[in-house]
Amino acid sequence: MSRTTPAGTPLGDEFHVYDTTLRDGAQREGISYSVADKLAVARLLDDLGVGFIEGGWPGALPKDTEFFAKAAQGELPLKHAVLVAFGSTRKAGTKAEEDPQVRALLDSLAPAVTLVAKSDRRHIERALRTDVDEACAMVRDTVAFLVQEGRRVFLDAEHFFDGYAFDPDCALRVLTAAGEGGADVVVLCDTNGGQLPLRLAETVGEVVARTGLRVGIHCQDDTSCAVANSVAAVQAGASHVQCTANGYGERAGNADLFAVVGNLVTKLGMSVLPTGSVAELTRVSHALAEIANIAPDTHQAYVGSSAFAHKAGLHASAIKVDPELYNHIDPGVVGNSMRVLVTEMAGRASLELKGRELGVDLAGRPEALTSAVRKVKHLEARGWSFEAADASLELLLRGEVAEAEHSAVDAPPFVLESYRVILDHHVDGTVVSEATVKVHVAGERMIATAEGNGPVHALDAALRKALLPHLSWLDQVELADYKVRILTDHPGTDAVTRVLVESTDGRREWTTVGVHGNIVEASWLALCDALVHKALRVEQPVS
Repeated sequence: MSRTTPAGTPLGDEFHVYDTTLRDGAQREGISYSVADKLAVARLLDDLGVGFIEGGWPGALPKDTEFFAKAAQGELPLKHAVLVAFGSTRKAGTKAEEDPQVRALLDSLAPAVTLVAKSDRRHIERALRTDVDEACAMVRDTVAFLVQEGRRVFLDAEHFFDGYAFDPDCALRVLTAAGEGGADVVVLCDTNGGQLPLRLAETVGEVVARTGLRVGIHCQDDTSCAVANSVAAVQAGASHVQCTANGYGERAGNADLFAVVGNLVTKLGMSVLPTGSVAELTRVSHALAEIANIAPDTHQAYVGSSAFAHKAGLHASAIKVDPELYNHIDPGVVGNSMRVLVTEMAGRASLELKGRELGVDLAGRPEALTSAVRKVKHLEARGWSFEAADASLELLLRGEVAEAEHSAVDAPPFVLESYRVILDHHVDGTVVSEATVKVHVAGERMIATAEGNGPVHALDAALRKALLPHLSWLDQVELADYKVRILTDHPGTDAVTRVLVESTDGRREWTTVGVHGNIVEASWLALCDALVHKALRVEQPVS
């Protein structure tokens, strides 16, 4: 029977997706959530439909105390999730109702509480400096007190798998004490992250059989097995899985929420999120990465931008016949999409599929396709790279189609006459770049000069100054990212430079590439491609 909770759960109580990004995930090096950040993360997780959101440790951390206070004041209305406060059991030799940390859990007003307790005899005796009897009493008393106060209680059995291997009877006694106190779930924690799937699954199965308690799983990723361990635990009988967004966490991290849910839904057929939520996995993953101020992992399973990207020509040939042949699922199921990467490895099928993706039809145009393949391979051999520069590739393909069909190529928004860049190093140590650009636009010769903090900045400023009177859309375009790579085929200062420019107009982003022995010229090529590509998307690019 499904249990009714204060916040409700859309899927009943058969399986718990429990997120601990705001507590365990926040322990990742480089993450520091503000209270506003924590509220934003919780809202996104609730929108996704997770069952439980662990908000932090009230009473121990001021920001966590403030977070729970704001939630209690109505700043975090939850549609799907139950808010959980995290804390420890009473201290040895005290009463649960008199322990200030236990009282702080009640004061948080969170409807559910997760208690952490040692389940390894070595930790009980050496870290807590007490015996197993008292450790079990600490668990039983605290759980019972919180349940009596109307809280739903979970127990995180810390270091469980190591403790079970060392002294299984001790580890099981801690779990039994939690059950006797009224805990809903006993969560087996691979705190040191050293477990492998087969042994972990065996242990979970043994615990389920020997205790009869509802079992959960919490895995760290120190062996890169946190996701596999979590899924194996579910297959062995766990019905509560704790994860963090994008695998954030201490050391190597935790089980990745999006990979675990992706596996449970698409591989095991489990409906662990509300209808329609799985298609939001990619969007929510990237939004949470933005809040954490960590670049999304492009190669992350299910939700990474490269998760369904194909590079080899052999793959592309099969995908052209049937995309399912080289994708383990339909990318759209998790809100992602398939991409074909074009490199020197590209064949005709790769380029044809990529052209279709970019809106350039190469099917039935063998001459254009052959020429495009030849040109891409030639340019890649000289240092160009199109797999991250779709906008430049689209311009190349359009040009090849026009040339093969002897048709006019769309006129560029401007034509360069010349540019010049001067670098001034002043006596006080300041360095100023000045650029002059001469271009022809809308039948008029325009000359503009501008300064910048570097030659590329000055060149971009001068070009904009020359074009803006004629290109009304130019003020929408901004440089979002600029990357330079020195190619190693040529030694020292004679090296070839590759520049990638990412541009945005506030609605979409596109990337262009330029390659040259001179970094300024490489930058110019990429900047020009960026504006030409934008012009293709504007109905009337020239005033």
